[in-house]
Amino acid sequence: MAAQPSDPSVSETSSQPTTVPRSARVVIIGGGAAGTSVAYHLSKRGWTDIVLLEKGLLSSGTTWHSAGDIPLMKPTGLIGLVRYGADLYAGLEEETGQSVGWRNCGYIKVARTLARFEDYKRSVSTFNALGGAAEVITPAQVKERWPLASVDDLHGAVWEPGSGRLDPTGLVFAFAKGAKSRGVKIIENCSILSIEQRNGAVSGVVTNYGPISCEIVVNCAGIWSRQIGEMAGVNVPLHATEHFYMLTNPIEGIDRNLPILNDPDANVYMREDLGGLLVGCFEPDAKPLSLDKLPADFSFGRLEEDWDHVGPYMQNAMQRVPAIETAEIRYLMNGPESFTPDGNLLIGEAPELRSFYVLTGFNSGGVAMSAGMGRTITEWIVDGGPTVDMTRYDIRRFGEIHNNTTWLGVRSTEIVGRHMAVPAPGKDYATGRPQRLSPFHTLTSKHGAQYGSLMGWERPLWYGDAEPKLDNPFARPWWLDISAAEHKAARETVALFDLSSFAKFVLSGEDALVAAQSLFSSNMDVPVGRVIYTTLLNENGGIQSDLTVIRRAEQEFLIVTGAGQTTRDFNWIRKNISSGLRATLTDITSSYGVLGVMGPNSRELLARVTDTDMSNAAFPFRTAKLISIGGARVLASRISYAGELGWELYVPPEVASGVVEQIWSAGSDLGIKWAGYNALGSLRMEKAYRSWGRDILPDVTPSEAGLLFAVSSKKEFIGSKAVAKQKNEKLTRKLVQFAIDNTGDEFLYGDEPFYRDGVYCGMVSSAAYGHTVGSLLAFALLTSPDDSPTSTYEVEIGGKRFGARPLENPPYDPASKKMMA
Repeated sequence: MAAQPSDPSVSETSSQPTTVPRSARVVIIGGGAAGTSVAYHLSKRGWTDIVLLEKGLLSSGTTWHSAGDIPLMKPTGLIGLVRYGADLYAGLEEETGQSVGWRNCGYIKVARTLARFEDYKRSVSTFNALGGAAEVITPAQVKERWPLASVDDLHGAVWEPGSGRLDPTGLVFAFAKGAKSRGVKIIENCSILSIEQRNGAVSGVVTNYGPISCEIVVNCAGIWSRQIGEMAGVNVPLHATEHFYMLTNPIEGIDRNLPILNDPDANVYMREDLGGLLVGCFEPDAKPLSLDKLPADFSFGRLEEDWDHVGPYMQNAMQRVPAIETAEIRYLMNGPESFTPDGNLLIGEAPELRSFYVLTGFNSGGVAMSAGMGRTITEWIVDGGPTVDMTRYDIRRFGEIHNNTTWLGVRSTEIVGRHMAVPAPGKDYATGRPQRLSPFHTLTSKHGAQYGSLMGWERPLWYGDAEPKLDNPFARPWWLDISAAEHKAARETVALFDLSSFAKFVLSGEDALVAAQSLFSSNMDVPVGRVIYTTLLNENGGIQSDLTVIRRAEQEFLIVTGAGQTTRDFNWIRKNISSGLRATLTDITSSYGVLGVMGPNSRELLARVTDTDMSNAAFPFRTAKLISIGGARVLASRISYAGELGWELYVPPEVASGVVEQIWSAGSDLGIKWAGYNALGSLRMEKAYRSWGRDILPDVTPSEAGLLFAVSSKKEFIGSKAVAKQKNEKLTRKLVQFAIDNTGDEFLYGDEPFYRDGVYCGMVSSAAYGHTVGSLLAFALLTSPDDSPTSTYEVEIGGKRFGARPLENPPYDPASKKMMA
């Protein structure tokens, strides 16, 4: 069990001053595992002018009632960070003198379903490629390691010997002692009343003991992080739920070194606790918790038991371990925990306020990830960025639309259960939808669109009915044949794509060109009406984003980027406009719907609805013009992520329906068809177009990504010095496209390991089936790319390896003759 507030170790770090320091370099808000880890890691980097403020006592919010499990098998980007934590925890007592109760007991995850078992096989392939030591085991082997478990209904399991468990409160005090020994001040019973700011940056905090001026604030306030964010004008989208586990008295046959046992198909997990069991659940019908229901002095608090709610899951646990049925129950723990809208944590500098950092929203995984994330946010603060890609967890993946308490409460009911759901590819959220609808939504719905959500937008993925494969959701996608027909239309006739979710910004003002030249890697001083593909780079030459920019006027640029990049790109551009420049950035995303008209018949189709000359001579590739369609004026941009002749039409919402209906009617004899994002994914893969957030990331350079054509060598811009240096250096990594043949029903979804001559060399970053070229295609960022021409490549899918052929050129229309015709 975690230490209670009466534990004498609490008083060793407690301090009850009547005043606070007048100033500090860093103020950390929250004294749980996250906050104390940040203090510990910052102090190890030599930053000691730090004050950590806790509204109650250390660990008294949510950390103290954590189960304390440390499973090492996490999503790819977290594996190294959790392993770092496990290594640190094992030696923390020797360093600080504070026991953390670390116990390396191992971890077993059982599979009741074939879908779950397939997920395990794939996860083991990835985990072991990254240095892990997991293995797929039989039900009989589960019984050997967990004698009291019933295994007759299992297909198999995963055994991971490196995982373990610890005492969460002991961990907090170890972090705190380590930080205090290097000069960090820790103040308990200290509440935050307001966040002070000046010129768009943090300048201090006001507490119940008085004000503290500071340069940096780190919000690690757990379930209260959203409220702290609101004080600063920062969106921190998370919501509290009630979270349950049951504790039993000793059970005969329960050994203290039993592995943690996870039965996710039953939504339960269990481990030894004082000779009995701790049995927890992640229920798919979770109970949202309004913080208004908690007393102001909530500390080491427990919520009311609710056996009616957890009863079905405890029955599931009894099925797995029948001895639980006759065990004496000590009590049912019900404590608050916070969950984010997508079940991933929140980390990074807030886009709304400089020097205000966030580390929160751990979704009941805070203890396991506290060390790795404490180190990561320390790198962000000290070095300007993390050494591990945090795109999936960066707070900038959300926007203001997500910071709605009603919506967050609804979404949280689903997120808790998804913690243990099979991570089926393409499985979207059922709750809190729809939020944002395209101007074309009514029309796409009428044509049978099946939607996915991104940044709140409902986006058509494909059109028509298709039933998911519940037995093996990782096999060949159930929608693939429908998507193939849409892909074919774009290649052979003409297809319409609803691309309205694109983020759209306007950079304008007397110094807009100066700002654009310093921000973007390409030469932006092009004729008005020119469309530019370009990148935003960081100082290390890493790709912050790739996007298209239209020069609409001498001092006005329309910037178009992906929906998921909306907040981060807007923030990056705005904060990097040099001080003193007369340039303004405005988000106009909702001002236009975007209709993609793609395919060989696209020119003929548009020529039927406009009096503008659409010929190649009059309207060449990468040109944008205002055209008339019916009674509307539409900005037509000749650019194509599908790699075909085509245009993107920027249509005001109030005329969107009329424009689309006219285009649809005019194309009735041209093979016109609606197409979704899944088809767009296969089309772009055949053209070897990169996808930001998967193939290219902030730690991937243009040289590594094959995007040097989008980088000017004749001007200075953010990252230009790094790029120039990298051009003269030998590549140690390279993004390579592959064709994979003869996989049968096996499919690639990302994070499958690649092997060169039998040695691991990289992971699949994205994949799709190329319907025109007839092959499964994938991108992978490979290490040591200068291999021998005789090297052989394989990709591993669930323990099976398949041959892969590296492609020097895009497999479809490598010279882009069709797109530029």
